[in-house]
Amino acid sequence: MKHLLKLGDLTPEEILSILNLADQLKYERKNGIEHPYLKGKKLGMIFAKSSTRTRVSFEVGMIELGGSALFLSERDIQLGRGEPIKDTVRVLSRYLDGIMIRTFKQSDVEELAEYGSIPIINGLTDYCHPCQVLADLMTIREYKGSFKGLKLCFIGDGNNMANSLIVGGIKTGMEVAIACPDGYRPDKEVCAWAEKNGKLTVTDDIAAAAKDADAVYTDVWASMGQEAEKAEREKVFKNYCVSKEVMALAKPDALVLHCLPAHRGEEIEDEVFEAHAQEIFDEAENRLHAQKAVLVKLLK
Repeated sequence: MKHLLKLGDLTPEEILSILNLADQLKYERKNGIEHPYLKGKKLGMIFAKSSTRTRVSFEVGMIELGGSALFLSERDIQLGRGEPIKDTVRVLSRYLDGIMIRTFKQSDVEELAEYGSIPIINGLTDYCHPCQVLADLMTIREYKGSFKGLKLCFIGDGNNMANSLIVGGIKTGMEVAIACPDGYRPDKEVCAWAEKNGKLTVTDDIAAAAKDADAVYTDVWASMGQEAEKAEREKVFKNYCVSKEVMALAKPDALVLHCLPAHRGEEIEDEVFEAHAQEIFDEAENRLHAQKAVLVKLLK
């Protein structure tokens, strides 16, 4: 494992190894055991998209691992003024031990890895969100004990979260069901891969997707960069809400997960969110532990 560009690049064994290390790091943190595995290491964090969880969790993670993190807004570095990515990364590779980037195009992340000489971590692109899904998998396993025999349901836009959940779910042996409107389906290549390697259902039938689910996941209807489509998406997705009625179709002990921020009353009812707030905020916390595990795997 040289980089974390997308979950599709990892074997199931590599994913489980990251999750096992994340569990260990979480235990050590809860019990006051310091783990300065990355003493003296420096992570550059490039943000073309703003963030709460990604920035804070990576920065705190590096501090807790004994290293340091530099926040690099695209406006503050020459990338924002047109310097080619391949030039920027070859310079940063001389200064830093790793780069985390949160941006729009997956090709930008791939180009960093191609031309740089240090590990690259995808903190989010329009195509996928591997760090979030590692935290999601960690949370599911914490609550359910294992992935065997589980059904993971996602309701909403077939976006970067749907793409990564499909890959993460299939690679850990779960059945995955995606409920989304026509025209808003997940990536075709991701779906084709999943159908060959596991059990995937993509449908506009919310009830069928949610039936007997062990975990029900949702995300905002309009992601960052889609603000101009917000009104149209509200019409298209108005029925794609995790409601009490939807949860009645899932298993009685089903988890509800959300990558946050949540728009209550849109993709999830406020009452459902609050009933499942414990697992949702455990999931948010697990971003820290899962990403620390990735950092140790790549930078140690």
